[in-house]
Amino acid sequence: MSQVVATMAGNVWKIVVDIHDHVEDGQDVVILESMKMEIPIAAEAAGTVKEIKVKEGDFVNEGDVLIELE
Repeated sequence: MSQVVATMAGNVWKIVVDIHDHVEDGQDVVILESMKMEIPIAAEAAGTVKEIKVKEGDFVNEGDVLIELE
């Protein structure tokens, strides 16, 4: 199982995958908003979305788990 983590602090602006979606290595899965900039967060491994740990509007810190893949 792998995890997608936040690379910086910010608000979850958009979640672009759903539970059970298959994602590829490098595919954007979440978009964070910080200082009025949109920052895409990509999966670092291919897999299937097992759990989404955040919801749109949540504030996350660097290193927080956003999505779990299996």
